[in-house]
Amino acid sequence: MPSPSDRPRANVIYAATATAVIVAVFTLGYRMAGWSWGDAFYMVIITVFSVGFGEVMPVDDPWLRAWTIAMIIFGCTGTIFITGTLVQWLTQAQIERALGGKRMENEIEKLSNHAIICGCGRIGRMIARQLEAGRIPFVIVDRSQERVAEAKECGWLTLQGEATDEAFLRTAGIARARVLATVLPDDAANVFITLSARNMNPSIQIIARGEVPATERKLLQAGADKVVLPAHIGADRIAYLILHPNAREILGEKTKDRLAFEHHLDELGLDVEEIEIGPGSPWLQRTIGEVESEAAGRFLVVAIVRKEGGTDVNPGPKATLLPGDALVVMKRAARG
Repeated sequence: MPSPSDRPRANVIYAATATAVIVAVFTLGYRMAGWSWGDAFYMVIITVFSVGFGEVMPVDDPWLRAWTIAMIIFGCTGTIFITGTLVQWLTQAQIERALGGKRMENEIEKLSNHAIICGCGRIGRMIARQLEAGRIPFVIVDRSQERVAEAKECGWLTLQGEATDEAFLRTAGIARARVLATVLPDDAANVFITLSARNMNPSIQIIARGEVPATERKLLQAGADKVVLPAHIGADRIAYLILHPNAREILGEKTKDRLAFEHHLDELGLDVEEIEIGPGSPWLQRTIGEVESEAAGRFLVVAIVRKEGGTDVNPGPKATLLPGDALVVMKRAARG
């Protein structure tokens, strides 16, 4: 049973199918009367769609006239039906879009002491699920139509638009909000949103995401109360596992702890990679400071597994990579 929103679309399909059947049946009837396929099809098309250029061949046989009258009745009815269903489908879609947007804005206007989430990527969805579980009202602002549609299916209040635009922050009720979380994967956008939010509501709590460690200071200067670096969260967890007595087993085997940890990293959009420093490696005899400087934030060094044994966790910038060492790094996960 189609839902009310699917009925206009189903009606269009029914009307198109019925019209196609009418065209096929009456074309076959003229063909049986001795007309060619081309003449028969042309006659049916100009009649069904009420063009009326004239008869292709004389229609003087009583049976053929009756057949033509039937075609006019059924054909014109089918054309009216398909036209009406198309108009209904398009009109209802526009009305639902307008009413849905207005209803969403009305619900947002009723909120106070709520949270605003700028960005509905992996981290934004994680935050939304946690807030929903904690029964804290929130609004999501994202420019992606696809992500906004997915959020609406979850029953979340959403606004489609650029979170860097103060108009959308105002519509999201920033003057009444308690906290704003800007978790876009773009540091520049997060800094701009933080500046705008702080100017629009000096008392609001702002939690910002940073991709590159150097952005943390900029976000704090822009007015963020807390800055979260997803890569550092994962790196701290890895360092803990390495320092744990069973770190090797946890990192090397598909244990329950490791699977849970990998799922956590995946939600953050992070991945762990071990890079062997061979004789031809460009990083051979280079310091960690030089390696991270060349990486320009693409990854974060977590540890060095030394060839002669032992592991340097969170190595300093002067630590040097030697032949046979393995570099454990945290980086953004590749997406297909």
